[in-house]
Amino acid sequence: MSQVVHHDEHYDPEGSKIGMWLFIFTELLLFGGLFIVYSVYRFMNPDAFHLAAEELNTTIGALNTIILLISSMTIAMSTSSLQKKQKGTTIVLLEITFMLALLFLINKYFEWGVKFDHGIFPGSEMMINEMSRGEILFFGLYFVMTGLHALHIIVGMVIMGFALARIKKGTVHADRPSLLENAGLYWHLVDLIWIFLFPLFYLIH
Repeated sequence: MSQVVHHDEHYDPEGSKIGMWLFIFTELLLFGGLFIVYSVYRFMNPDAFHLAAEELNTTIGALNTIILLISSMTIAMSTSSLQKKQKGTTIVLLEITFMLALLFLINKYFEWGVKFDHGIFPGSEMMINEMSRGEILFFGLYFVMTGLHALHIIVGMVIMGFALARIKKGTVHADRPSLLENAGLYWHLVDLIWIFLFPLFYLIH
């Protein structure tokens, strides 16, 4: 009977963290491959990439960069608060991080909406008939890479939501912080990827 209880309460923080680092490594390989593709196409079509980048809203891109940087800070602070056994502060900081992530997605939704209104989306008549091959490649990469990043934002929000529920329930606490720590690691990855995406797409005017 005691063995069953021990099994139910099994907690392996190091194994959990190693698993998350392996997952992050595979994500870096994925985006690393996309960055290489981007670099090759940009080298082949420098003028077209510069022209296409002028269609992007640098202000929204910069705002979203600031939002993600602040969210990385708040999730790091929430982890520190959990270690200090400040449950209430941990919850508030994690909720702020979640809301910042949602704000990022709202900004991205409106940004993409403007592009769609202007007829700029994969397979559109405007892109096929009026844009050069280089511009089509730019926007193809833009939608794929920022779309994939947005998907990672959503996944990060799901992990945060799960961690938040467990913290409120009391099953994630100062002595069992792995879920929140892994959520923080994943979120820092999401932030890091955007720090590369922002200059590549928005700052090449």
